[in-house]
Amino acid sequence: MTSDKPYAPAADQNRAPILAQLREQFLAHGRVLEIGAGTGQHAAHFAAALPHLDWYPSDVAENLPGVEAWRRDAALPNLRPPLKLDVLRDAWPEGPFEYVYSANTVHIMHWPAVEALFAGVARVLAPGGLFALYGPFAHDGSHTAESNARFDQMLRAQDPGMGVRDRADLDALATAAGLESAAVIDLPANNQILLWRRA
Repeated sequence: MTSDKPYAPAADQNRAPILAQLREQFLAHGRVLEIGAGTGQHAAHFAAALPHLDWYPSDVAENLPGVEAWRRDAALPNLRPPLKLDVLRDAWPEGPFEYVYSANTVHIMHWPAVEALFAGVARVLAPGGLFALYGPFAHDGSHTAESNARFDQMLRAQDPGMGVRDRADLDALATAAGLESAAVIDLPANNQILLWRRA
């Protein structure tokens, strides 16, 4: 492990339950676009565990050196060089991708970026392809746990544009973009994977 690799403890804590679900959902060979790869830990771990997938991590420019450090150390043939992608400002990579994956992003993004995320995913996702979104979510205007309510308050105090998103609002964006809800999967620490399929 080289010293230039960023590290997030949460990424190690949640990778096993997320991977268990990806194994069940991302079954066929194909390409995965990861949006908001962050440190790059998930990309390296999932690409190693899922050799039937070509993993394309992406993030804003300032995070790419860290993602590349994890990719370089992993030395995996199916882990591709990180792509620069600000969902609001950059041209999206050339599709189609059979899968899109994103973790802990929409509560950090401001709402226009969340809208751009769903529109972009729908453009690059192959017909029948899956979009898996991991994180904490509210349901019908209520938080699913007290810890999520506190997290939401902390985010909004830090930046009023951030906050835990409601599943109904995300489903509305998905439907408008041509994506159909496929599953809601409960995971540890009051997180979920929301799964949509392109019609």
